[in-house]
Amino acid sequence: MSPLSHGRSRQEAERTLAVDPLHTVAAGLTLATPEHRLPEAPLDPETAYRLVHDELMLDGNARLNLATFVTTWMEPQADALMGECRDKNIVDKDEYPRTAELERRCVAMLADLWHAPDPRAAVGCSTTGSSEACMLCGMALKRRWTRSNADRYPSREARPNLVMGGNVQVCWEKFCTYWEVEPRKVPLEGERFHIDPAAAAALCDENTIGVVGILGSTFDGSYEPIAELCAALDALRERTGLDVPVHVDGASGAMVAPFLDPDLTWDFRLPRVASINTSGHKYGLVYPGVGWALWRDEEALPEELVFRVNYLGGDMPTFALNFSRPGAQVAAQYYTFLRLGREGFRQVQQAARDVARELAGNIASIGDFRLLTRGDELPVLTFTTAPHVRAYDVFDVSRRLREFGWLVPAYTLPPDRQDLAVCRVVCRGGFSADLAARLVDDLRRLVPELRRQPRPMVDDRKTETTFHHA
Repeated sequence: MSPLSHGRSRQEAERTLAVDPLHTVAAGLTLATPEHRLPEAPLDPETAYRLVHDELMLDGNARLNLATFVTTWMEPQADALMGECRDKNIVDKDEYPRTAELERRCVAMLADLWHAPDPRAAVGCSTTGSSEACMLCGMALKRRWTRSNADRYPSREARPNLVMGGNVQVCWEKFCTYWEVEPRKVPLEGERFHIDPAAAAALCDENTIGVVGILGSTFDGSYEPIAELCAALDALRERTGLDVPVHVDGASGAMVAPFLDPDLTWDFRLPRVASINTSGHKYGLVYPGVGWALWRDEEALPEELVFRVNYLGGDMPTFALNFSRPGAQVAAQYYTFLRLGREGFRQVQQAARDVARELAGNIASIGDFRLLTRGDELPVLTFTTAPHVRAYDVFDVSRRLREFGWLVPAYTLPPDRQDLAVCRVVCRGGFSADLAARLVDDLRRLVPELRRQPRPMVDDRKTETTFHHA
């Protein structure tokens, strides 16, 4: 494929956008503008806006998108703050010192929330999302391992590896590829859809830079047993002397468990946990994109990864991968922390979990579905068709629900359980009990029709569902 064509035919490349005459006749403007090359002349702002606005109407309704974990609604006051800060470049800390201060306060709040031994000593930063945060934390793990093995790395015998469950989000596969780390995955087995602590410890050796534990798997919403994972690695150290750190990928669960499961030990209370990431734009309740990466202390983040640059007249430490980006999301995160507080977050996340549990029960009552998870951890439920159902599968369910506007993904689980396909529903702020009841009503309406099918109708599952667990 030519990089220039991007897969488009010449006919497509020459296609034009039709402009509504009501917007152009009075001004004597053209009725068409190129679709894949710059127009020769400018458009007036209203016409340009209308062209983009009308095309975007064909997108799905974000509030009915039950595939995504990403926040799709915020209060008007948050919208206003984001509008006021979208022109502020967050890296210009000298020019926008108060935005930098809000970022620092958010890091301190998260360090306290996640029980850092000394929240004032914990270090962290905002990112564009959890993927960047995972890259940063993975880099720190590798660099710490590299320093400890400087006498034999690089060499053929010292190839760094990272241990994780087969259910990890694709960003960890990207990290291993980009930073030349061998991924070692604990396979899924039976009804266990995430990491097994003993199996993870068995994969570790002198070249292991760390183990990733996931607090809230994107595939099914379950928490991985972080405390048990740390205990297995403690036992490994006692047997072999290997001291392997843990990173907690808390993209979703790190903003749920502190409020709904306060007695669950998964964070910096465990000495083996070196770093944690989360997505502010998921259950942190902020529009995309903002994430957070935190380290237990300065020792966990090698100093050589922190760059100090003379930027626009000031000395600025930075350890994010991205440089220029708006400060709007950080301001919105700080607003959300102030607005809700611990009790507000607890109420919002509890409401989401309550909706997920009730929805799971109602779907189970239909009789055609088997629930794998019921929203007891992340407010997420997954289900597959019951063993007696032969006429349709979850891909048919996903396809037919789209007719009502619902975006409910269907997908197969990762390797070693690719035989199992599921639907997943993410319950988050803005998805109310009333909307959940409408979803159940529509599903009940569809089931009799699906039962009359001669067979499952979706043959090419990859074509039907382009889902990436975001």
